[in-house]
Amino acid sequence: MNHPLPIAPFSDPDVTAKGEARASVAFDTLQTLWFNTGTLCNIECAHCYIESSPTNDRLSYLSAREVAAYLDEIDVMGLGPVEIGFTGGEPFMNPDMAAMAEDALERGHEVLILTNAMKPMMRPRVQDALLRLNERFGSRLTLRISLDHFEPANHDAERGAGTFEVTLEGMTWLACNGFTLSAAGRRLFDEDEAVTRAGFKVLFAEHAIAIDAHDPAALVIFPEMDPSGHPPEITTACWDILGKSPREVMCASSRMVVKRKGDNAPMVLACTLIPYDEAFETGRSLAASLKPVKLNHRFCAQFCVLGGASCSA
Repeated sequence: MNHPLPIAPFSDPDVTAKGEARASVAFDTLQTLWFNTGTLCNIECAHCYIESSPTNDRLSYLSAREVAAYLDEIDVMGLGPVEIGFTGGEPFMNPDMAAMAEDALERGHEVLILTNAMKPMMRPRVQDALLRLNERFGSRLTLRISLDHFEPANHDAERGAGTFEVTLEGMTWLACNGFTLSAAGRRLFDEDEAVTRAGFKVLFAEHAIAIDAHDPAALVIFPEMDPSGHPPEITTACWDILGKSPREVMCASSRMVVKRKGDNAPMVLACTLIPYDEAFETGRSLAASLKPVKLNHRFCAQFCVLGGASCSA
């Protein structure tokens, strides 16, 4: 019996609106395990894909105990060492952030923390903890700073008046104290990427921030994700058409742990970008999550397959 055509794009996990076989991505090898530390944030950005804000607690704070259980799983399964990523919200609003990073580093993993480098990170207690971690683990700890554009007005239009100055203050403190840094900009602005990177290069040089603006791993320029957009659906034929391997897509090598508000235990998701869609839940345990992922979301096309981007370092 023929599969009935879905009424709208991305509405059926198996076929596209045109009736073509939808692409999926098999799990290959664990490179990055992400932890969403909670969706609460000190600011509210205009285009935040996860809708973080001072009031959005749809994803609760993870605890150090809960993170440790997944790190234990990595040990038992012999999957490490890997990159352990922490995102939010603003991770440094979570009171266990330093303890979670320390646990991962002590087990031999690399740690990447995504932060806006603003007031939550600059509290004396947090600064002291970061300095201790940097002294002990050095370059195995990286902080990626969200800096949407090298022009203050453009950054502030996205994140709020005065946020560029505050973020740059935190970033400069990190640089002066010898932390390994990277940065994340956005393709929100109508300019060539070479112009963007050149502008960041000047900014970093002016403030003695050791980030190579021409290195795509050190300065990530993320494509935009539009929930109401109309990207093409990814079919099984697209891999050959695009000259792309499924192994290049994020869900072949990463998973994200979240704790939904009201849940008793965390959940593993297929993707960092789709935190609220239950269709992308893969199980409570890491072991249960390592299964194929159907590319049944606009962000699969916009960010990963066509955008060619990855949240990982």
